[in-house]
Amino acid sequence: MLKFKILGPLEIRVNDEKLPVPRGPKVRQLLSLMVLRPGSVVSHGVLVDELWGKNPPKTALSTVRTHVYHLRKTFGGEIAGATDDLIGTWSAGYVLRATPEQVDAEEFLRLARQGESLLHAGDVGKGAWVLSQALELWRGDVLTDVTCGPVLTQHVHHLQEMYMKVLQQRIEADMRLGRHGGLAAELRRLVASHPLNEWLHGQLITALHLSGRRGDALHAYQQLRIILREELGLDPSRSIQQMQRNILSGGEEHALEKPSYWQGGYWCCGFPEPA
Repeated sequence: MLKFKILGPLEIRVNDEKLPVPRGPKVRQLLSLMVLRPGSVVSHGVLVDELWGKNPPKTALSTVRTHVYHLRKTFGGEIAGATDDLIGTWSAGYVLRATPEQVDAEEFLRLARQGESLLHAGDVGKGAWVLSQALELWRGDVLTDVTCGPVLTQHVHHLQEMYMKVLQQRIEADMRLGRHGGLAAELRRLVASHPLNEWLHGQLITALHLSGRRGDALHAYQQLRIILREELGLDPSRSIQQMQRNILSGGEEHALEKPSYWQGGYWCCGFPEPA
């Protein structure tokens, strides 16, 4: 089965065999844009905007046709049984005749919706598993080896935001399942990669505290405080400061009383900001 992968470097696979991708930067852009909209017509205007922005050459449309021609030749030469029908021509543009199941980004979004529905239904264990399956599809940043114009950039930003949302949902689900010890190591790696993400820092502090590592939790709070002061000139949010006060006050009851609330499409662990 032909599959397209964009959650990382651009890849084309047939029955798990990796195939060469087009070398030309604009051909790769054009292909990536059609992969992001499988089965839907991508208009000439959108393709021109992606490849040249607001100042396209007079030959833009003919150049797009040339790029499509090269794509068809690539598919026909590299993929057994492929024909020109893989890329359809419409009066308004072109369509990649692929199903959502053939695109890793579409599969990621499907699993993300399924996992969120399971969390809403109260099936936290299965929801965490499905969200983990969605995250495992990622091999790196979206389209890391493709030059992205204005249209692709919007798609990339949307997928990256969805990745963080799913990651947060899965972390909160694992927290609710009591997997604090395993989460602490993962969260240390995540805050190193996203040092200004206060939510991740809050989860690290919580995971350490609920694992019985009170000193480490307080140290994680101080590290967050230093980072925010040096980078943004800010103090931690009131919800994070409340976490620190709970830890300092001691007592097992504070380690167990970690309310959760639904905000912005995912579960948050800790205390919501006052209105």
